[in-house]
Amino acid sequence: MGELARRGPLEGVQPIAHANTTITVGPPMARAIVRGEGARAFGIELPTTVCRAIVQGERAALWLGPDEWLVLAPHPQEIEGTIIEISHRQIALIIEGSRAATMLNGACPLDLHPSAFPVGMCTRTVFAKTEIVLWRTAEQRFHLEVARSFARYVYDLLREIAADTS
Repeated sequence: MGELARRGPLEGVQPIAHANTTITVGPPMARAIVRGEGARAFGIELPTTVCRAIVQGERAALWLGPDEWLVLAPHPQEIEGTIIEISHRQIALIIEGSRAATMLNGACPLDLHPSAFPVGMCTRTVFAKTEIVLWRTAEQRFHLEVARSFARYVYDLLREIAADTS
């Protein structure tokens, strides 16, 4: 009996492009939940400002709670503090373009106007019935972290919303 090949939940999907907005699968990356005061991970300082992210080079740390951060990096590196490695659990979708916030609001209840959700802001929220981490990385660009088991659902729902948004 041969070995089963491991496939990603969005392997082979094509980017969604509609109304000057694109949705693509983010690159593979190391992910970790870091807990504890004075923690450091992947060589990056952790933000202390509520619902904000810090980016240093290719690494990012997103504040999720008073002592909890989501840390993203291209490759695992030295980690200090209590950590749960979650690279296998989540996948990223990148929503970018002039209609990105409108498409996300098709199933996300947050006010995504730049005055309410500025660049650098991040939070846990829902997209339809799925928990996500949403991070605004640029004026018209969002990074969405979703559990692999819900990735296809979120991707397909975004495709439907894109088709309905003109």
